[in-house]
Amino acid sequence: MADKNNAPSAEKFKSKIGGQALIEGIMMLGPNTGAMACRLPDGTIDLETWEENNGKNAPWYKKTPLVRGCVSFVTSLTKGYKYMMKSAEKQMDEEELAEYHKQKEGTSSESGTASETAEKKPAEKKEEGNAFFNAVMTIGSILGVVIAVGLFVFLPKFIVGLVPAFTANNFVRSLLEGIVKIVIFVAYMALVSLMKDIRRQYMYHGAEHKTIACHEAELPLTVENVRKQTRFHKRCGTSFIFIVLIISILVMCFVPFRVTWQRIIASLVLLPLVVGISYECIRLAGNKDNLFTRILSAPGLAMQRITTREPDDSMIEIAIAALKPCIPEDKSEDKW
Repeated sequence: MADKNNAPSAEKFKSKIGGQALIEGIMMLGPNTGAMACRLPDGTIDLETWEENNGKNAPWYKKTPLVRGCVSFVTSLTKGYKYMMKSAEKQMDEEELAEYHKQKEGTSSESGTASETAEKKPAEKKEEGNAFFNAVMTIGSILGVVIAVGLFVFLPKFIVGLVPAFTANNFVRSLLEGIVKIVIFVAYMALVSLMKDIRRQYMYHGAEHKTIACHEAELPLTVENVRKQTRFHKRCGTSFIFIVLIISILVMCFVPFRVTWQRIIASLVLLPLVVGISYECIRLAGNKDNLFTRILSAPGLAMQRITTREPDDSMIEIAIAALKPCIPEDKSEDKW
């Protein structure tokens, strides 16, 4: 019996809508609307929506080749982390939530007295809570960037630089650095997939892909229809990361530096260019189906066997709830 997830998607068009798995939830971003749906501890679905500007009236930096890739990358990181934190907060029970807000109020009023804290208006407390939340989010983002730079920029170049025979030829060195990056990335994703919470997040990732595939096949968004779709998608963030790794190998072949710290700095300086080129490549892979784009997409699709899992019906319900508000009335705005 053929694996249903190996079957090509019966898409009739390619949608702009993309998403991200959260903690017991999914975020979707459409041309004009963004949405986050989460399954609350009591079993109900919580839905938040907000305005987006990715359609016809989007600013120039979201339309200009190379520039739009960098903007999209930064936006995805910041929004992804923001709503990941919000989804985590929604999973707290009443006691945990009360303690969480108590800690926020206590942290924001360390310089004041208890009576001053008690007298503060709800609006002031909310503002202080938001400031605390934003501070935690900023610190977490910085730590995430530092870890990513350490694992995928410093470590591969340091390891390859330890062997003098590998440093003589720029192409060989760049290729080996890229191979080490890929090995680290695959190993990291495989290891974290062993964690129960991450496995559930990968199931939500699968639900996100299957729901978008159902939308692109122009089928009614029902659990039954979504369940039949493929969980693999060429325009996934996992595929984008693999393309970034491949493009970084090619770009670094033209960097003449041989000293490890110089190559690290060059990688960081050239990162916006690499991200910009990679975004254009994934757009091409998403729009065209030929030998080149199939080869380009193959590593990312293979990696999705780790980063996506088959979801249960309750997860599909969450994905449908998140997707529906993001579908624009004008279908032309939704074309990739």
